[in-house]
Amino acid sequence: MSILTPSPINDLAWNTAWSSPLFRRKLGVGLVGILAILVTFPYFFQTIEKHTGPVLNDWVLDRLPPQDVSLIIFITIWASGLLLLIRVRRSPTIFMTFIYSYIIITLSRMLSINLVPLNPPVGLLPLVDPLTNAFYGKTYITKDLFYSGHTSTIFLIFMCLRRRWDRFFTFIGTLIVGAGLLLQHVHYTIDVVGAFVFTYPLYRLGKWLALSGWNSVVHPVDSTALPKSDQQDLSKK
Repeated sequence: MSILTPSPINDLAWNTAWSSPLFRRKLGVGLVGILAILVTFPYFFQTIEKHTGPVLNDWVLDRLPPQDVSLIIFITIWASGLLLLIRVRRSPTIFMTFIYSYIIITLSRMLSINLVPLNPPVGLLPLVDPLTNAFYGKTYITKDLFYSGHTSTIFLIFMCLRRRWDRFFTFIGTLIVGAGLLLQHVHYTIDVVGAFVFTYPLYRLGKWLALSGWNSVVHPVDSTALPKSDQQDLSKK
């Protein structure tokens, strides 16, 4: 299976999914979880700024003169986020998978950041992202390091999307964001690599929690959310 080809799922339309009481309960739990995380973010990030840890000797960063590429990172992440919003209008499966996976990934990051406190890399240039920084509080956060939240978020978007070209765009975007964070010395190499290592299994867990029970039943499929090849297969049935 190509990396751009998503694993098959039963992609229901919103009105069909809403008819399931279990879906409605899981949706409520997911929305409450997201809201709780957003409310907690400013306090959490202000707390970790008080922590101290080692400055890692990073072979890659030592060979990259720091450059400010905040605008490129900002545009790439939020363009991917906008694409996700467009797709979830027709796909509760994508929406539920994303919010449950995001909650689990965020909780794991909160744990890993506390367990592995690090001081920021030498030469760090603050990442200017007016939307994300609104949740971080008034000061720049530099110690939310292991593992990278920016990389894990756009990689999660890539895995949640279903269409081939959507996945191509967000896969390239993931590489751009990961490289940009290193170029700006916002993260260590291990932070970016760790984002890929941790995000995939947590996405699988989030997908299972989000979809089990209501998405396995045979219902009319929202074919517009599927790749064209899948739409053609459905039209033949």
